[in-house]
Order: sequence, then C-alpha cells, then structure tokens
Amino acid sequence: MQPRQLDKPDYMQIPVKTTELDRLRAPPPLPAGGGTTMTAIVQDRYGSAPEGLLRLAEIDRPAIRSGEVLVRVQAASVDRGTWHIMSGLPYPIRLAGFGLRRPKYANPGRSLAGTVEAVGADVTDFVPGDDVFGMATGTFAEYAAARTGKLARKPVNLSFDQAAAVPGSGTTALQAVRDHGRVQAGEKVLIIGASGGVGSFAVQIAKAYGADVTGVCSTAKVDMVRALGADSVLDYTREDFADGRPRYDVILDIGGNARLSHLRRALTPRGRLVIVGGETDGRLLGGASRQLRAQLLSPFVSQKLGTFVASETAADLSALRELIETGKLSPAIDRTYPLAETPAAIRHLVDGHAHGKLVISVPSRTAQSPDPGSTP
Repeated sequence: MQPRQLDKPDYMQIPVKTTELDRLRAPPPLPAGGGTTMTAIVQDRYGSAPEGLLRLAEIDRPAIRSGEVLVRVQAASVDRGTWHIMSGLPYPIRLAGFGLRRPKYANPGRSLAGTVEAVGADVTDFVPGDDVFGMATGTFAEYAAARTGKLARKPVNLSFDQAAAVPGSGTTALQAVRDHGRVQAGEKVLIIGASGGVGSFAVQIAKAYGADVTGVCSTAKVDMVRALGADSVLDYTREDFADGRPRYDVILDIGGNARLSHLRRALTPRGRLVIVGGETDGRLLGGASRQLRAQLLSPFVSQKLGTFVASETAADLSALRELIETGKLSPAIDRTYPLAETPAAIRHLVDGHAHGKLVISVPSRTAQSPDPGSTP
C-alpha cells in the first residue's frame, strides 16, 4: 500500500488566536477520503535483533488525552534504551510498564523533535505550530502523543535532526553531572564512555561547569572526544585510568564494566562515583548488579558510590536548551537514517560503532517512498 498524501491542515495557514484555541485542541481536520493513519515502525514481539523484528507499516494515529499534545515528528533518535525497550531486556524493564509478554507500544522510540499538531483540552503551554523536543512513546513514526511535562520548545539554533538527539541522552548526562556527580569548577572529572550518546553530552556539560575533564574511549574515537572539549583523552585499549595518575574528584562510568575496586582506586578519598551505564548479557539484571553493590558499599567508605535512573522533565529540557543556545552544548551526531532504516541504526549502536548520537529522520508523507508494508 502506498502512503496517502495529506493536504496541509487549514489551521496551519492562519495565525493562532486565543479565541480559536478551543477549535484547535481537537486533532486537526483531515481531508475527505481518510488520513487517520500514519507511517510508523512497528514490532509485534520482543527480540534482541532489530532485523526482521521492526518493520514499516501503516497504523492509526495516536489519540491524545487532555494533558497531551499531538506532535508531528520530524526526527527521533536511538540510544541504548531503545534496544532495551525493543528486546524487553533485562526483564525488569517489562515490569516498568513496557509490556510483560508483548511490547505495549508500537515501537521503541522515545526521543523526538517536531511540531505541535494539536493540543489536549487542558494544555496551555503549547499551541499548534510550536516546534518542540522531548520524550514520548512510539516516536519512530509520523506522529506521537506526548505529555507536556516531557516537552520543551526546540532550541532555535538546532535543526530538528540535531534537536532529536538531545532529550534522552542529554537529560541523563545533565543529571549525572549536576545532580549526582555534583561537579564543581576546578574539579577533575573522568568520563568513561565519553564517545557515546550520554558521554558526548557529559563531556561538554562538565566543561560548562568548569571542570577539568578526562574522557575514556577507544582508539578510533579519541579525536572525536578531544573535539568535544575534553582536556585529556585516554585510549582504554592502551592506557589504564587507574594506573597511578592523579585521582579524580568525580568519575562518571557511562560505558564500562570496570570492577568497583578498580574505579575506587582512581577516585580521591572523598570522590564521587556515578555509575550511569555498563551492559552485560544478563537477562535478570543486565549489569545492574554492579550498581547495587556500589550503593550497598557506599555507606561504609569515605567515597560516595551510587547510580540513578534518569527522570524526564521539561525543566531539564529547558536547562539543556539554555546551554545549547548559549553555545556551551552541541549534539555530536554520527549518522542520520531514514525511518525505514531504523533497524540498521539500532544495529550500528549495539555493535559499538557509534561516535555520538544516531538520528532517525521522519519525512512527510509526500517525501516517503518505501512501501509501508515492507520489511526494512
């Protein structure tokens, strides 16, 4: 089935006035002959390999509730959480609301940038036509329903593709540096996994806070991390960050699986360790056992050892927007893929090849050529 072309809604051609808001709160009028569907990536089951699991299809547009907005998605992005939601692993993620036996949502996309198409009855923060970025469910699609508390206005100096790279990874990095690492000017900060999605933001945010930043990455990514502004870069294939170098006030472990004893050896006596990531093949905990051990040990040592689960808030998106618009933060984008090639983007990520963020560009219906019933 070929995608149907939609005419531009009438309300997008006229200025928005307060007296017209009630009419605009409902989903936009559709042309005669239909148009209530959209092109989206879908999955019917959990699986660890995106190939053959994710496919392009024509599905119903999401309905919005009173506190939600309908976003015309211009771009989305891929992160490690994408794989976890797609695979349903480790198992606790299913208990977190993503579906016990089958995926609850059409696709594993979470971050987005786009334009507000319609607003719910209780929405006052946005009107149709606003450019936004933030978090939602099922964002590998033409449209997504999003709560206003997880959206903010798009940075004016970013394209939609660039803005879509920010929400999930950017908020995690901000909370790791600001709230849990409590990074202060002049402190020495070590970021393990500095070339990844979260790490590339963390390097820049720590620098914006005035820290002396050392990034850890592989040989192929050293130049990229240095370009992000890191003061020093360690190639983990050749150097050991705990080999007697000056100790660090803060360590953000985003992409490693180093033993706690090894990490502590690189910390100052009262340093702070924040474990943000670290993957294993475990289906039950998926690497979280190290985080649990850190929290259990922390009360008995002088160093502060911990972890956290990032929260998705409009306030932090606005804080990121301020950093971006003042030139202190910029998304590092490795590649951009069309919607139909979402499986290839996820494969590139899980194979460890990404230098920064991977973006999914979502063209308008008139620009999409693949058969939405086909499998990428």
